[in-house]
Amino acid sequence: MTFERSPLGAGDSAGKRRFRRRLLQWFDRHKRDLPWRRDRDPYRVWLSEIMLQQTRVAAVIEHYQRFLQLFPTVEKLAAARESSVLAAWSGLGYYRRARMLHAAARKIVREFGGQFPTSAKELCALPGVGRYTSAAIASIAFDEPIAVVDGNVERALQRVWGKNLAGEPLWQAAGELLDQQRPGDFNQAIMELGATICLPRLPRCLLCPVAELCATRGELQRPGKGTRQQRREIHYALARRNGSVFLVQRPKTASLMPGMWELPEIPVANGNGEAWLTLRHSITVTDYVVRVMPGPSPEGVNGRWVARSRVTALPLTGLARKILRAVEVI
Repeated sequence: MTFERSPLGAGDSAGKRRFRRRLLQWFDRHKRDLPWRRDRDPYRVWLSEIMLQQTRVAAVIEHYQRFLQLFPTVEKLAAARESSVLAAWSGLGYYRRARMLHAAARKIVREFGGQFPTSAKELCALPGVGRYTSAAIASIAFDEPIAVVDGNVERALQRVWGKNLAGEPLWQAAGELLDQQRPGDFNQAIMELGATICLPRLPRCLLCPVAELCATRGELQRPGKGTRQQRREIHYALARRNGSVFLVQRPKTASLMPGMWELPEIPVANGNGEAWLTLRHSITVTDYVVRVMPGPSPEGVNGRWVARSRVTALPLTGLARKILRAVEVI
């Protein structure tokens, strides 16, 4: 069933007040206990928002807690070597985020004396911080009344308003619903609604606290088709000797994961023997079948033997970490 129009019309201020009240009441009772919600420290809010970009919450929690143990303050992060930051980030993927995080920490210490800018406009000047991230930090840590739009919010708002909103109209719609008194909580609440109730394929409308104010009850058809996943098979050599493993470093000029460490890739034609390990791995739009072949280090490959105890100190690619865990090197 669909509706002719959204119950939240342009002039329906009472409906918007009900929406805010019900959403915040639901959030206060049912919000997930996530480690970055336990205080409003801007460093921790910022770190969580960068980690959560293009990454599921479940995958972030462990990395977030370990990262904070290594770099508990922005000053500690700014003083660290980039290789140490990348090693701590290993497994989260999209390593440009870690490099921008490190660069932003240095800017905060150098230009702001270690104090975070308090407005979204100022935060946007930090490396790796865009419109969404700056609004999230400013509203959650500093109570700036500014709305956020991420994928979860976009989906929820499109369904609530009954329109395939995008771009500036979408941000405007988010701003119209924003609770001015509790902007940080409201932004987290609507993101939580999209992440746990207003799901992409099977929205849980019967559990939705604002279902009666929703124009579509989850049935709005979104335009466009998903990107078709590509498939590829790759082989890696796993060479070990005297408690060490042979690894190679990606070129500093590589477009993907520059400077990260991994197992040496070998041509598929050279891997006709029996694989020691076969696993699947996905990166953006490509699904990989990965075969790991035991044997000596490949000839002519410029790499290095790394002691097992030192492997985790290197910034490993996510796939390398997955392989080395599977074969119990780490």
